[in-house]
Amino acid sequence: MYSAIRPLLFHLDPEDAHALTLTLIRLAGALPPARAFLRSMYTGPQKPVQAFGLNFKNPVGLAAGYDKDGLGWQGLACLGFGHLEIGTVTPLAQPGNPRPRIFRLQEEQGVINRMGFPGRGVDFVVRQLQGKRPKGVVLGLNLGKNKDTPLENAAQDYLALLRVCAPLADYLAINVSSPNTAGLRRLQARETLEDLLTLLNKERQAQVLHLGHPVPLLVKLAPDLTDDELDDALEVLMHTGMDGVIATNTTLSRDGLKSPRVAYVLRPSQSPAIEAGGLSGAPLRQRSTQMVRKIYDRTGGKLPIIGVGGVMSADDAREKLDAGAWLVQVYTGLVYAGPGLVKKILVSLGDPETKRPASV
Repeated sequence: MYSAIRPLLFHLDPEDAHALTLTLIRLAGALPPARAFLRSMYTGPQKPVQAFGLNFKNPVGLAAGYDKDGLGWQGLACLGFGHLEIGTVTPLAQPGNPRPRIFRLQEEQGVINRMGFPGRGVDFVVRQLQGKRPKGVVLGLNLGKNKDTPLENAAQDYLALLRVCAPLADYLAINVSSPNTAGLRRLQARETLEDLLTLLNKERQAQVLHLGHPVPLLVKLAPDLTDDELDDALEVLMHTGMDGVIATNTTLSRDGLKSPRVAYVLRPSQSPAIEAGGLSGAPLRQRSTQMVRKIYDRTGGKLPIIGVGGVMSADDAREKLDAGAWLVQVYTGLVYAGPGLVKKILVSLGDPETKRPASV
């Protein structure tokens, strides 16, 4: 069904197409018959995973960025995901970067975005997450600083978000790796990261005492770190008691892109490869998987990994898991393959005859 709809969506501006699909998912999630229909269509075999002290019904989740404000999570929970990551959430509402800010690379199944954390702020998200939680779906919140917050004050944004979000989410993801907020990736530097995560861990411990249950903290890293930078970041994560790592965010690299034209209808003459922003989708797959493997090797498998970046098929998901990921997330894969991708991955993981891809 999605193959018939996709050409129509791809005639729209990418951001408008996304808003339309999220609206439809939100409306479906508000209607019990529609929720039941979606579950019947998209629920795959259960493949339980334990990670970060949480029980996941399967290893496939939705990456942050798809539902920034928690508008459609009730409907998204019916599409077979084992977990949903909402956000990136910021303390205050902000518009993000000017449009156009999303560009499709159809020939290579990629996307470039420079969204810049647009959203309605944490208070709005809190209101969206009230009410009964769908059974069996782990809910994460991805946290980021406001654009106008000076880098030296970034910790205060994250601390404020942690206090508000800890009671609502099953885990929290600290986003210090988006390429679309000026200076944000500098928070991955060893001393800066250690200062930030030490403060967050202290606050997390206070929240655990107050709430009476664990509050897992994960950190989302960039795929563009050098080996030395990665070693520094991992040492800090382990030293400060982080529960896991999300690998990876989008990349600034444009290695190997060949797309001659942009699918964005208002600027048909400009190549998307020259647009500023983070690259996701199939062109990111190998770089992200290499990062997953490096993290697994450097930590001896002791730091749980969510592998994200270029999961466009069942084989891509298996590749991430083979490299050492405990869980995987999808986003751009949904744009090209549709919501049936989750079930396809789960069916494949349950089939011992499925061939595993060669190592990257």
